[in-house]
Amino acid sequence: MKQFFGFVKKEFLHIFRDVRTMVILFGIPIAQLLLFGAVITNEIKDVHIAIYDQSRDEVTREITTKLLSSGYFLLNQYLDNTADIEEIFKKGKVKEVLVFEQKFGETLQKEGKARVQVITDASDPNLGKLLASYTKGIINDYLIKDRGELKMPMQIVTDVRMYYNEELKSVYMFVPGIMAMILMLISAMMTSISITREKELGTMEILLVSPLRPVQIILGKVAPYLALSVINAIIILVVGHFVFNVPVKGSIILLMLENIIFIMMALSLGILISTIAKTQIVAMFMSMIGLMLPTILLSGFIFPIQNMPAWLQSFSLVMPPRWFIIILKNIMLKGTGFIHIWKETLIIIGMMLVFIGIAVRKFKVKLE
Repeated sequence: MKQFFGFVKKEFLHIFRDVRTMVILFGIPIAQLLLFGAVITNEIKDVHIAIYDQSRDEVTREITTKLLSSGYFLLNQYLDNTADIEEIFKKGKVKEVLVFEQKFGETLQKEGKARVQVITDASDPNLGKLLASYTKGIINDYLIKDRGELKMPMQIVTDVRMYYNEELKSVYMFVPGIMAMILMLISAMMTSISITREKELGTMEILLVSPLRPVQIILGKVAPYLALSVINAIIILVVGHFVFNVPVKGSIILLMLENIIFIMMALSLGILISTIAKTQIVAMFMSMIGLMLPTILLSGFIFPIQNMPAWLQSFSLVMPPRWFIIILKNIMLKGTGFIHIWKETLIIIGMMLVFIGIAVRKFKVKLE
């Protein structure tokens, strides 16, 4: 029994001395708890809206004030007509537009019923439903609490319209998100494992003394994964379109070019991981844990970024899938051109150049 306890003590000491094991045992559960606790929420906060007020009377001003003072909405702009609504949505910042009918307050006073149209960007169906629900709730609360002194039955009819996803199909959200996650994981993980395998088996030394230059070796390693990832992207688009009826309203050529840029960025990240990881297991661990969870939680794939705490919103800025999902939704669901996604494209290209630059500096021509 003494020998057994001695063996158990030795195993504990071995675990405590291994930093990576301690991170797996304690660091990851704590990180997951903090991330899930902060990200998974059904509340909305500081969502930008636009208002087209055709009445501009006391009632519409009071409703607007109540909406903006709720803490859920921020006024982006007042509109002069409804012709610019779709263009505003394509820019991506405004998520909801309210349209008050003419003589809103007068109609409510005389007829007991007035209409307001609630138009939301439903390219993210969960957020679209939440916005419509919160808006209707605040308007009804205004009618009960602020106009409760009126004796005749009053009603404000909210006509809800969802842009880009009238039926609120969740697959419209999942297909772009799954594409970003798959391309990110496959490209980065397989590239990092492939290069790390050569280092682990000792065959990298043979490659380095061959006539090939280090750059040619790296390019030769990643070229197959570039081709396979492009095929993966095509398969996802075909299945999404023909099986789940997800539209592709924009340019197919532009969509594929953006896919290739994102894949190249993921490949460069895989190269960077391979310069850090010493074994295939470590490379796989870094790729799976370091990329999959942030992609799911912090990219806007499932949970709206606007709902997250400010520190997580700032952290999500360095998540490449966040920008790629915006690009996919704009091209596939909104049918926008390059003019509306050039910023996101430049961000992804910038990340790719940073990853390549760091990887080149860390890549060791002579193995130790």
